[in-house]
Amino acid sequence: MHILVDADSCHGIIKDILYRAAERTQTLMTLVADRPLTVPESPHIKKVQVRSGLNSADDRIIELAQPGDLIITDDIPLASAVVGKGSLVLNQRGEILEQENVAERLAARNFMTELRDSGINTGGPAPLSQRNRQAFANQLDRLLSQQKANPFHSPRG
Repeated sequence: MHILVDADSCHGIIKDILYRAAERTQTLMTLVADRPLTVPESPHIKKVQVRSGLNSADDRIIELAQPGDLIITDDIPLASAVVGKGSLVLNQRGEILEQENVAERLAARNFMTELRDSGINTGGPAPLSQRNRQAFANQLDRLLSQQKANPFHSPRG
C-alpha cells in the first residue's frame, strides 16, 4: 500500500498523524501539492510539487494511484476518480469512501454546487473537530493494521 496525500488542502494536524503512522508502520507516503512543502526526513515520506494550477495536484494523484493505495483527500471528484482505479479514500474526518458510497457523495456535492451557483448560501463544512481527528487516526490505524496483516490484498474491510 502506498499512501498518497492531497497535501494542498490537508490540515497540519492530519499531516502530523500521517507522518507518525508512516514511520511507525514503515509505509511509503507521498504528499502531492502545488506549493512547496516541508516534510520530515524519512525514507518513508516523500513530497511531489506539481506546477501551480487548477487540479494539477489532483491530476498527479490520479496518475500515481494504483489499486490498493490509500488516498487522503476531502476532494470528492478526486475521490471518485481514484476509487474508480481501485484505490481507497480516507477523508480528514475519518470517513472511508469507496465504490459503494462515492457516487452518492459526488451527486450530493454536485447538487450543493448547483445551489451555490444559483445564489443560495449553503454554508461550508464545519471546522475539523477533535472527534474528527480521532476518527481519522483510528481509521488510519485500522487500515494500516489490516494491510500489515494481509499485505497482498486491498485494505477494504
